[in-house]
Amino acid sequence: MTPLKTLILTLLLAPFAAQFLALPTAAQELSALARVNPMRSGIVATGSGLELRLELSQPVPWRLRLMDNPPRLVIDAREVDWKGAETLAVVKPGVSLRAGRFRPGWSRMVLELEAPHKVARAEMSTGEATRLEIVLEPTDAASFALEAARPDLPDWALPEAAQLVPPLPQGNGPLVVVLDPGHGGIDPGAERDGVSEATLMLTFAREVKEVLLRDGRFRVVMTRDEDVFVPLETRTSIAREAEADLFLSLHADALAEGDAQGATVYTLAAEASDEAAAALAERHDRDDLLAGVDLTDQDDVVAEVLMDMARTETAPRTDRLAQAMVGAIKAAEIRMHRHPQQSGGFSVLKTPDIPSVLLEVGFLSSDRDFQRLSDPAWRATLAEALLQALVTWSAEDTALRAAANP
Repeated sequence: MTPLKTLILTLLLAPFAAQFLALPTAAQELSALARVNPMRSGIVATGSGLELRLELSQPVPWRLRLMDNPPRLVIDAREVDWKGAETLAVVKPGVSLRAGRFRPGWSRMVLELEAPHKVARAEMSTGEATRLEIVLEPTDAASFALEAARPDLPDWALPEAAQLVPPLPQGNGPLVVVLDPGHGGIDPGAERDGVSEATLMLTFAREVKEVLLRDGRFRVVMTRDEDVFVPLETRTSIAREAEADLFLSLHADALAEGDAQGATVYTLAAEASDEAAAALAERHDRDDLLAGVDLTDQDDVVAEVLMDMARTETAPRTDRLAQAMVGAIKAAEIRMHRHPQQSGGFSVLKTPDIPSVLLEVGFLSSDRDFQRLSDPAWRATLAEALLQALVTWSAEDTALRAAANP
């Protein structure tokens, strides 16, 4: 079982100072990654103690704090929609509970206690459901006051991180990003230990979307926002209809052969850069055929686009996008493939006038990658790296295009 301090340090993703939570108002909207299930949650008396059981729709980074005057337990999480949680306090009369938005990206639950308590156990478990269980036991007032007065962890008390990348040019509106979670529906993609590529990439796409929208400089369109099958041709059509500035397809494949470990950024090429890229491209194209969508009549069109890419202005813009992504991912100290930028004949990248890349976030066939992909904190770090990459690329792309067209 993980000690509370270790959990706090491990799950730390963003700094903020502890503040007392004001009651949420209707105007405070949450772009929550997770939701609480009040029907499967509760506050239970355990002899002289208390147990708080929360079932969430998915794992999230979290931490606990004890605060005094009056004694209360504070749960900070990124980011939970606590709707319905206020009914939990009915189970234990005399306990007051409130929850809502704490600051952008973070939510807070406050449990006011009848008397001083200490945290005997705190654990988030995952499996068929995500459960946060916190066991409180009575303690004396002096011990509680000492714990509540403990200084905040240094990392949590830091000011907001400085902006390290140039702002996007103003006046042209938000950058339109189309996120394409690979596979879906009847096509689960790669699978391992009950986890499908389709489900994992949909979760990650939602996380990336939240990061981009919170930044305020992007408009995000998803090719799918649920577990449904979307043909490859439809995915590119969605990008065109959205007048996308860029297209990012997300995958986490499994390969039986070849060197497949670490994040890899792919761009379009008539010939794959290696055998692994060729195998991936072949399989992604075949997904449409397996789903009953025959692309035979469009082979000539795809071939023509593959040839045209070399002579359009989109190719160098796409290369710069891929380079920005590789640079930002490495800067975030995320493991990448020994050849982090490759090319392949992916049909989903064929739109000739929209910079399009495919990111293999990792490979389910790799034990290390599978562990990373299953870690919400690791995915959050990658999502922030993608934000930095897109901002950097957009600023450079705008400057270069302005210089070419004075």
